[in-house]
Amino acid sequence: MQDNLTFDYVIIGAGTAGCVLANRLSNDPSKRVLLLEAGKRDNYFWIDIPVGYLYTIGNPRTDWCFATEPEPGLNGRSIGYARGKVLGGCSSINAMIYMRGQKSDYDSWAAEGNTGWSWQDVLPVFRRSEDYQHGTDDFHGSGGELRVEERRVNWEILDVWRDAAEACGIPKIDEFNRGDNFGNAYFQMNQREGKRWSAARAFLDPIKDRSNVTIWTEASVTKLHLNDAAPLRVTGLDCLHKGSRHHIQANNEIILSAGAIASPQLLQVSGIGPADLLQEHEIQPQHVLPGVGGNLQDHLQIRTIYSVDNTVTLNQRARTPWGMAMMGLEYMLYKTGPLTMPPSQLGAFAKSDPSQPTANIEWHVQPLSLDRFGAPLHRYNAITPSVCNLRPSSRGHIRIRSSKIDKAPAITLNYLSTEEDRKVAIDGLQWTRKIMSSAPLQPFNPQELKPGAHITGEEELAMAAGDLGTTIFHPVGTCKMGQDEHAVVNDRLQVHGIAGLRVIDASIMPSITSGNTNAPTVMIAEKGADFIKADYQHSR
Repeated sequence: MQDNLTFDYVIIGAGTAGCVLANRLSNDPSKRVLLLEAGKRDNYFWIDIPVGYLYTIGNPRTDWCFATEPEPGLNGRSIGYARGKVLGGCSSINAMIYMRGQKSDYDSWAAEGNTGWSWQDVLPVFRRSEDYQHGTDDFHGSGGELRVEERRVNWEILDVWRDAAEACGIPKIDEFNRGDNFGNAYFQMNQREGKRWSAARAFLDPIKDRSNVTIWTEASVTKLHLNDAAPLRVTGLDCLHKGSRHHIQANNEIILSAGAIASPQLLQVSGIGPADLLQEHEIQPQHVLPGVGGNLQDHLQIRTIYSVDNTVTLNQRARTPWGMAMMGLEYMLYKTGPLTMPPSQLGAFAKSDPSQPTANIEWHVQPLSLDRFGAPLHRYNAITPSVCNLRPSSRGHIRIRSSKIDKAPAITLNYLSTEEDRKVAIDGLQWTRKIMSSAPLQPFNPQELKPGAHITGEEELAMAAGDLGTTIFHPVGTCKMGQDEHAVVNDRLQVHGIAGLRVIDASIMPSITSGNTNAPTVMIAEKGADFIKADYQHSR
């Protein structure tokens, strides 16, 4: 080791949760905070431009470029699995959609014994960090760090799709995020005046001059260290920072905020996890926690494509150099237009069948089409209504392949591995067809291109779901909160059986929230910071 350093709090990972924690914990000037990010700084041109996700996802400069294991439910396919590799983490490359989930999500967490995590408990925490374009009301806050704004571009075909959804019983609503998302509305986004508003912009930029905060990029934590005697406590970590090795200690706590992939990976290579997995890789178990890396959940979206006539989609606007130039000019002058678009602008929530207690499927509707992410837009006008299962029953896992942190772990989602999930996928495809064949859309002559109108039987539709299904990049749950034998942290986010160590990121979710996971991760970090400050308010 080159040297030994000591801080009060050491935060591993400067993604969404890490940025929030660095801001909140450094509010006390007597506390020294170190934030470690394995990726680089967020100074890449395309990060701030909303449509820049096209150039950040799949780009090794900004994305770890993981891939899943071949998935039987996806007919043997392996798919790309983006994770942010810069300050701000996934909030610097994601869809920017501000989506809290539904009341029932959090009430189910509380019903499992996680005190303080019901909708009533978390709503004030969401409001605290929010700067809502329309000001404060019973559901929204203003003056916080996380800006929430409306879309800055309109498409006729999306307006009509809303009419079609309403004609099928999915009513128009003003917005999501009020606890019951049933209905259809345009997504609200984490943007400020047409620019991406990442967690780094929101929470790190305001504290960059605080003398008690140290931020290291290109800093990979290779191992956590525990003491040799009971009670177990984390004593420090090893870190490789731009070629220099360091041993770092924390007077109060080490906080793992590396996300649902990297957080369990670091625990496992440090000897914390399932005993058989650790022994397989010749790692001496330091603390056996069978649930580390298990309970992996994600939203699988099924991307249907319909050609349309008599309207304009992004396919047409982006078809010529002149069209591209005009979109660029509009953005440069007004910060409006297609360059402000997230991947999806319009959403809808419904029950896949009447037996569901709350909305369990969601559409992300795009005024464009392409064969796969990163491929060129099609030369014909088309839209992509993607439907996803909000409450999948399939569970996957993260497992290390090596005792070394620099080897990517095996990511297994087990998509569509349960009969329930296959049924929801089939129901979602049939729902989509119902909307697309409704009267409001008929003047636009929608024609189903994928999966194709000739596919009708349930077995054929299930196979089509496996062919078309892909991730929306919402991995959660791999260090789940709870008290059962597979729980990794308690309801104050402390790792079971190890003092001085917490996990605070999306991996602690016992079950996935209904929608995009960035806003819930901000909330989780806010609550985690509250727990830490309460525990150490009198320490020096």
